[in-house]
This record gives sequence, structure tokens and C-alpha cells, in this order.
Amino acid sequence: MLLSLVLHTYSMRYLLPSVVLLGTAPTYVLAWGVWRLLSAFLPSRFYQALDDRLYCVYQSMVLFFFENYTGVQKHEIHPCNWGYLCAITMEGTRNENPNKNVLLGDFRVLCMCISILLYGDLPKNKENIIYLANHRSTVDWIVADILAIRQNALGHVRYVLKDGLKWLPLYGCYFSQHGGIYVKRSAKFNEKEMRNKLQSYVDAGTPMYLVIFPEGTRYNPEQTKVISSSQAFAAQRGLPVLKYVLTPRIKATHVAFDCMKKYLDAIYDVTVVYEGKDNGGQQREAPTMTEFLCKESPKIHIHIDRIDKKDVPEEQERMRRWLHERFEIKDKMLIEFYESPDPERRNRFPGKSVHSKLSMKKTLPSMLILSGLTTGMLMTEAGRKLYVNTWIYGTLLGCLWITIKP
Repeated sequence: MLLSLVLHTYSMRYLLPSVVLLGTAPTYVLAWGVWRLLSAFLPSRFYQALDDRLYCVYQSMVLFFFENYTGVQKHEIHPCNWGYLCAITMEGTRNENPNKNVLLGDFRVLCMCISILLYGDLPKNKENIIYLANHRSTVDWIVADILAIRQNALGHVRYVLKDGLKWLPLYGCYFSQHGGIYVKRSAKFNEKEMRNKLQSYVDAGTPMYLVIFPEGTRYNPEQTKVISSSQAFAAQRGLPVLKYVLTPRIKATHVAFDCMKKYLDAIYDVTVVYEGKDNGGQQREAPTMTEFLCKESPKIHIHIDRIDKKDVPEEQERMRRWLHERFEIKDKMLIEFYESPDPERRNRFPGKSVHSKLSMKKTLPSMLILSGLTTGMLMTEAGRKLYVNTWIYGTLLGCLWITIKP
């Protein structure tokens, strides 16, 4: 009974992050809006510098929940707690609890902490980069933050986003103002619009940590039609068929590189795997953000390959081949990760891995500041009205703005 109650409470652990992250959105957008107005007559670099700082504060709070709150660290259970577990187990056995095996399996998850394993080459200093990664989960957006904060570049993260995300309440408009670029697929892709926006950032000297997922959508092993369609697309164009990633599309990557090639330092080729708690070495659908917060993925494996910009072909067709070759390398690493006959090479990437921990000193202050400001606003009647109006009118004005000026 007690164990069931503990596990039920544990299964709801995603509620606190959801409440805080969504609840502080109006506070954050208000702070940003005030600065946007005050900086209207200042050079753009002044606006961008503080906007990046504000973004760093918010994303640090996000990482507090996705790293510190989930217990991303190596962690052992104290012997006395194991004794307590045994006592509960024996009690469950005496009562012939039919669900005791399920409960014990869930309790192991309760005791487990998430580990981040980094492989390859992640520079310590921040750079102007294009970040290219395979796409398996909504948590992939957080993985970019996980790497950026370790380079003191968290405020500079900007995304190439699916067009439909621009209608997100409050955030849809803000991401565009921060430097995000919304794109449509295939024939609807607006190359001129993307070029103009990127060129404006280059001209202004805006630090760039531009995140692109060239597959265009998430790889899900259960969506066999999407995988088959992607493989057929590659075969029709004479490209090698890929198994554990989708065929990458070239347009956004080519436009980004072509606009920023003189401004960039490098390209980061990132490969991510979420190791499931019960997969036994077999791939399964990657966790959602909610599942991740409930520790459905005890390990994240992140491989980083830093590629100097001089090694990237500029002409579009040559770049298409180059990008596909990079995804072939990813695919081979993933095949070995899941299928290697050598147990020592399975469930890991090649090379040395490092358990990476993020100090709470980098994340907790941001969470306390934004939560405190939001709580203070909600304690007065005027503050509550401002809070609600920000949600309503901020969303409406944001949607109007993104329609007029995408």
C-alpha cells in the first residue's frame, strides 16, 4: 500500500515542471516585452545582448528540471533504503500482491538517476556554429541546450522550426523574435525569407548556435510508413538507404551554411540515443518530455563531431551528398549501438564516454527568480489581471505579429 502510494506520487513528478515552466511564461514574456520597447531606439546589438541573457535565464530554468530535478548524475541508494525496500517487498509477498513484480520494477526506476554520456569533441569555448542532429524526440530541443550551457552559449541557441510551431501561445512569436526561423517543407519552403533573416543576424554580429534537424520530422521505429517513404526517397535519388535515421533534407542546411559560411566557426554533427530502461538493447520509441521527466530514459548518449567549415562543400548537390554521408555515419553508429554482436560495443558509441554533470548553481537561481517573480505577481489583484491578460492578449498579438511579419 505504502509503495503503491509512493509510486503513484512519483508518476506525477512531471506536474511540477509543467506548472512552473508554463506558469512563468507570462512573467518572462512581460520582461522581454518591456526590454523590447525600451530598446526600440537603440542599436540592435544592445537588444540582442540582453535578449540572449534573458533567454539564458529561462532555458537555465528548463535545464534545472531536465537535468537537476531528474537527478542527472551517478547516484547510489543508501543501504538502509535497500533494507526498507526489502521490508516492503516481503510485506507485499506475504499479502500475495499480484502486482508486486510491476511495483518492484517501477521502484527500481524510482531509485534510478539519469546519466548523460558525452562522446567525441565538444569544445569548451562557445563558437558560431550550425548544429545538425538526428531527430528522435521532443527532448532533442533540450539536448541542444544541454550542450550549449556547457560552452556558456545557452543564450545564443536559435532554432530552425517547423512552421506550425509559430502558433504556440506566447512562445511562437517570441522564438521568432529571439532568432528562430520557421520553415515549411518541400515546395513550400521559403528560401528568400530564411536568407533575409539569417543575413540580418550575420550583419548585426549576432552570436549563432543554430539548431537544425535535417530529417524534418522525428524518427519513430513504430511509424513504418514514414520510414519506408524516407527509404524510398533515398533509393529514387541513388542514395544509400538508411535504417535508424530518416533521409536528411538539404534546403535549410544549405541556405544556413551559404548565408553564414564566412561567419561560422564550425558545424557540430550530433548523434543522440535515448537508452530505454526496458529495451534490452533493442530500439524503442524515444521518450516524450513528460516520459523523460519520469525517468523513462535512464541514459542519454550524445556523440559530437566538430567539423571545420572548410571541410563542408558549398555547392548544393555536393552538400546533399556530404549531408547524406554524415547521416550514413550516424546510421552505422546506431546499427552498432543496437546490433553489435560484441556486448562491449553494444549500447554505447565508439570512443571514450564522459559522464557529464551540470552544477545546480547554473540552473537553480533562474528557477527561483522566475518562480518568485510569478508568485509575487499572482499575490495581488492587479498582478493577477496583468498575468491573465498577458496570456490572452499576448497570445493574440503574437499570432497577429507572426502573421504580418513571420
